[in-house]
Amino acid sequence: MFGKWAGCVIVLGGIASATIFGSVSGLIHDPQHRPVQGARVKLSADTSPFSKVIASNDAGELGFEAIPVGRYTVTVNVRGFAPEEQKLEITSSRDAKLHFSLKVAQAAETVEVKDQATTVNPESSTAQTVISREDIASAPGADQSNSLAMITNFVPGAYMVHDQLHVRGGHQISWLLDGVPVPNTSIASNVGPQFDPKDIDYLEVQRGGFSAEYGDRTYGVFNVVTRSGFERNRQAELIASYGSFNSTNDQLSWGDHSERFAYYGSVTGYRTDLGLETPVKRVVNDQAAGLSGFGSIIFNKTPADQLRLIASVRGDHYQVPIDPNGEDILHDVENERDRFVNFTWLHTASNGVLFTVSPFYHFNRAHYEGSREDAIRSEYDRGSNFMGGVATLAVRRGLHNFSSGFQANGERDNQFYSVFDSAPGGPESVAPQRTIPWANIEAAFVEDQLKATKRLTLNGGVRLTHYGGPVSENSADPRVGAAVQIPKLGWVLRGFYGRYYQAPPPVTVNNPLLNPEQSFLPLRGERDEQREFGVTIPFQGWTLDVSNFRTTARNFFDHDALGESNVFFPLTLERARIRGWESTINSPTLAGRTSLHLVYSHQYAEWSGRVTGGLITDQVCEDVLCFLDHDQKHTLSAGANMRLPWRVTSDFAVSYGSGFLNGDGPGHLSPHTTFDLAVARSFGEKWRVRVTGLNLANHSYMLDNSNTFGGTHFANPREVAVQVKFRFGY
Repeated sequence: MFGKWAGCVIVLGGIASATIFGSVSGLIHDPQHRPVQGARVKLSADTSPFSKVIASNDAGELGFEAIPVGRYTVTVNVRGFAPEEQKLEITSSRDAKLHFSLKVAQAAETVEVKDQATTVNPESSTAQTVISREDIASAPGADQSNSLAMITNFVPGAYMVHDQLHVRGGHQISWLLDGVPVPNTSIASNVGPQFDPKDIDYLEVQRGGFSAEYGDRTYGVFNVVTRSGFERNRQAELIASYGSFNSTNDQLSWGDHSERFAYYGSVTGYRTDLGLETPVKRVVNDQAAGLSGFGSIIFNKTPADQLRLIASVRGDHYQVPIDPNGEDILHDVENERDRFVNFTWLHTASNGVLFTVSPFYHFNRAHYEGSREDAIRSEYDRGSNFMGGVATLAVRRGLHNFSSGFQANGERDNQFYSVFDSAPGGPESVAPQRTIPWANIEAAFVEDQLKATKRLTLNGGVRLTHYGGPVSENSADPRVGAAVQIPKLGWVLRGFYGRYYQAPPPVTVNNPLLNPEQSFLPLRGERDEQREFGVTIPFQGWTLDVSNFRTTARNFFDHDALGESNVFFPLTLERARIRGWESTINSPTLAGRTSLHLVYSHQYAEWSGRVTGGLITDQVCEDVLCFLDHDQKHTLSAGANMRLPWRVTSDFAVSYGSGFLNGDGPGHLSPHTTFDLAVARSFGEKWRVRVTGLNLANHSYMLDNSNTFGGTHFANPREVAVQVKFRFGY
């Protein structure tokens, strides 16, 4: 397709994966619309010193293949013409098409910057957001080890409630590491995050309109592009911080690269007296601490073959906060462990053909236990081992962008639970029980993106899934979408319809419960149907995106407590309906100093019917629609990044929520607003000092009083922290 440049693997930041790459193509012509041969074309990553230079071919074409997710600048230089550059944003499976109409150079002319809407993907029917490591480093609190502000600040409809991330009204989400899945069917049993934000280079968030490649979770897909070492030259970085509630969040990272080899590693530790959300305004018995390590090795064996190994290990400890004035005070703790190893071989077989094989292993554990001195002692210890792999084939030919793949993994769980009342044989006591369930998932997908016309792109595919465990299920899920770009205006209209299957956690309970109102049935998979439409509007560097979506579910995953204990088991609700509007606004750099962003969601999360699986209770919602406990109609987050004199930067963020469901509803809690601020100053190239304030107004309010997961929670009080960053060579 691009002559002698076609099929070459261009490694930017060291990452190229068949599941998280795009490509760049384009045409270069002179004022008489004649192709310009031999133009020097430079593609540069905005957050890395890496760049790649090629020349346009005889037809004036340029082409870069296997470009990882991120933000880039393309610059064209030709003798006798004014240099020109365009900025663009690469997302998964995007072929960014650029057009350069060169102008004759004048005496004092330098570079004409065309700030067109190249961040708009005119071929995608997926609602998505790309977050860079610069965004993570600047947004207040977003780089903390236990924070997911990098998501809630930039993704509409994303919020934290009862220490769990929710997106589009659900908490069933998928994490991928450089395109490789990190499987975990244990829905919301962990309160610690999957990755440390400081190890992320880019985060691509897909919240709807998923391709057939993604099928495990409906409410969000998080593609993490990790740090690789290609951005460093034998450089290390030390981050140290201290703040309110004796909090620390420290990291030592290092990396280096040659032309074919790169490595990156980090060790991170944190501790705080304010870990989980508290049941009252006071912060009591709420310590948290953790230690993690991360490593990445990349080897470009040949121009057509890349090998990558990524490994991580993490441990977290949480005290469960208490109400000091309550009765039967419990001193429970949650200990979590997580480790994974992913290996990827990427091969460029021929012109436009990419083949990827990625075996993976993931271990995840959550151990909830009470004190022997407590009136009610609850214990739930789950360890899950996942082992499998994924293979994908991607082919670009003419008007088609075809891909297919196969994923298989097995899961072995080891689960122990018990509930003991201080009175022997008390009414809520459950004798200790250990189960070791097994499960397996096999999935195959095929899809194609057809460039039907210059302005119209059609996307279609199907995903076939088999689940074997305590139950056995099969599912065939079609996905179809379309995107059309309106001439002259540059607006992109998109529409999507798709079905999803979410495999259940292999939880089994064999012990007869003494509570006559509860029993346990095998969990079946959640089946979802989603439709949405949206429009992306670029205007003079601004971008407005609006989406309308509706998701209906059968066997919707949720949780409930075992009796009066703190042991939570999953359950499925007969039907659920989540619908709403979302919008995002991003500005260009205003006056050379300030950029703005805003995300807003208006949604309803409802359910009806009975509890159909898992921990069966007497809950029922018939003839009407009942709100789910995490329903919140209005959610807004806005921020401003300002570059000030004397190498000072300032980032301001405001978050608003209209209030979650009040008890069993239908009323909701009061609205709440918080303000955050971060101010940083650089001293030379090595030192940087940053002061961060979260919830500056110290607004104290009840966040939720859910009776289905963890009880009552209050918002965190004001937190102030100072961070020092030092870069050095070794």
